[in-house]
Amino acid sequence: MGGRLDEIWPDVGRNSGWLGGTGESWERGPYFVDGLLPLAWQLDDAVLKAKAQRFIDWTLASAQPNGMFGPASNDDWWPRMVMLKVLIQYHELTGDARVITLMTNYFRYQLSALPSRPLKDWGRFRWQDELLSVIWLYNRTGGAWLLDVATLLKRQGFDWQGLFANYPFREKMTKAALGMDMPDVPGEPPQGLKDLALSAHGVNNAQALKASPVWSLVSGSDVDRQAVQHQLEMLDRFHGQPHGLYAADEHLAGRSPSQGTELCTVVEAMYSLQHALAITGDPAIGDRIEKIAYNALPATFTDDMWAHQYDQQPNQVQCTRAKGPWTTNGVEANLFGLEPNFGCCTANFHQGWPKLTASLFMASSDGGLAAMLYAPCSVTTLVESVPVTVRQQTDYPFRDTVSITIEPARPTQFPIRLRVPGWAQSVAIDVNGQRQPEARRGTFVKIVRTWRRGDRIEIRFQRAPRVVDIGRNAVGVELAPLIFSKPVEEAWTKLRDHRLTADWEVRPTSAWAYALSPAAPITRIDRAIGPVPFSRRDPPVILVTEASPVSNWAMTDGAADPVPTSPAVEAAPIRVMLMPYAAAKLRLTAFAVAPDVAPPKKV
Repeated sequence: MGGRLDEIWPDVGRNSGWLGGTGESWERGPYFVDGLLPLAWQLDDAVLKAKAQRFIDWTLASAQPNGMFGPASNDDWWPRMVMLKVLIQYHELTGDARVITLMTNYFRYQLSALPSRPLKDWGRFRWQDELLSVIWLYNRTGGAWLLDVATLLKRQGFDWQGLFANYPFREKMTKAALGMDMPDVPGEPPQGLKDLALSAHGVNNAQALKASPVWSLVSGSDVDRQAVQHQLEMLDRFHGQPHGLYAADEHLAGRSPSQGTELCTVVEAMYSLQHALAITGDPAIGDRIEKIAYNALPATFTDDMWAHQYDQQPNQVQCTRAKGPWTTNGVEANLFGLEPNFGCCTANFHQGWPKLTASLFMASSDGGLAAMLYAPCSVTTLVESVPVTVRQQTDYPFRDTVSITIEPARPTQFPIRLRVPGWAQSVAIDVNGQRQPEARRGTFVKIVRTWRRGDRIEIRFQRAPRVVDIGRNAVGVELAPLIFSKPVEEAWTKLRDHRLTADWEVRPTSAWAYALSPAAPITRIDRAIGPVPFSRRDPPVILVTEASPVSNWAMTDGAADPVPTSPAVEAAPIRVMLMPYAAAKLRLTAFAVAPDVAPPKKV
């Protein structure tokens, strides 16, 4: 869907306001190109490049004499923040000088216009996305006045750090709690655009994860630099879910594993954390990115990536037009389709994979390279002015080894850092067959040497499946960055056709309510890795353990009830197969605990 959305969805088609048409002229065009452009260039696909180029050329040509750009039908600051991200990527790929000119003129315009027309609603809560663009331009032009723009954005933007200092959202939000059950008042912002609702909004919180670390580049404050850790701690404590994110459907939704997480929240949190990782160098952030990327991201797509959900649930036992447990969403929130609930995720979802790819390796401040995240990739760059290619071969996260080959144009000394995940029981690192000193988990290992063509780093992680306490009377099963679920048999029913895609309901055709025996052995079985690795039909790794059917665990409004404190187990444990969370579209991820078995120690 990500590459052909413009062919089936008018919001980003030829009549888009971001192509000079009279169609949708707000965020959907910029969202679409924000994922399409890196996808097109990473695949080196001429057709996709041409699609992206149409939006780029129109945007660059739309610049007005005063510096404003974009569709004349709206002057909202927010969608332009997204398009600035697009232009940055385009300039880094092509060197097109028009980007620098447009951004310079636009920021000068903002410097004069913002005092009388300040940030509001979405732009006020997402100011940190524009701050990235201001810093990017400052690093290339050195214009000191750009720091005035940065300061103005910070002053007018929402104080995320202040919100989390005395965190108010400690339970599931409701329309009543947010004031969204009240009628809108003429002359005032709609209830959903007032500060209370916007500060509890899931996507806003995902974008806010970058606010403090990015601002630290201006302030130089270590408090700002590290504040993201407290944000994550609060979100985990009060809204955390097994897949590494938090429940927000559409607003913060508590700890129940039947609450949903919006797809926009997934990709925006990944993007924010990629910047937080680059700025702080904290390897734990890399662990979290992988957990989100290898669980929450692929879970929300069909295998062919032609349909997606708005909300995914860890305990997702039915996807139908039902009331659901949602805070503020509608009855189609967890359907698979073209634009279930809202179309923002339709336009925005496909930034997830290409931006992950772009963050696998980073430069280090001492002139070296750092393996930040693990996935198959090839990197070509300059180190000490010497062309270097790095090839990473791995079947991670389904397997335990990573092989990195270094190919400098000539022998060159520089450091390479390797992230050692916090979940690793142990790790062995060899360079050209020579064992390196023992590496501690949750750190970066630094290897400095003169690298020659063909030098090879081999990393072997030791990991085993484990049962973990995930709160609310529930346990889960993990294997390194992967979380595992018991699949529920699925019956798919087509609701509507949309030319190349369709909307689908998914109903269970087998039992789903089970209590896990945490002391039961877990057997790991590796299988062949196919072209669609997160597929229910052929998962690359499965786990076999024991669980017992539970008779007092029901559904309400189309969703599993909260995990029972005292599950009624009426039969002996049976052998059950677990598969990666993302592979099973109907699944049980947060299990009840079988009676007379103490839950595992919380980690």
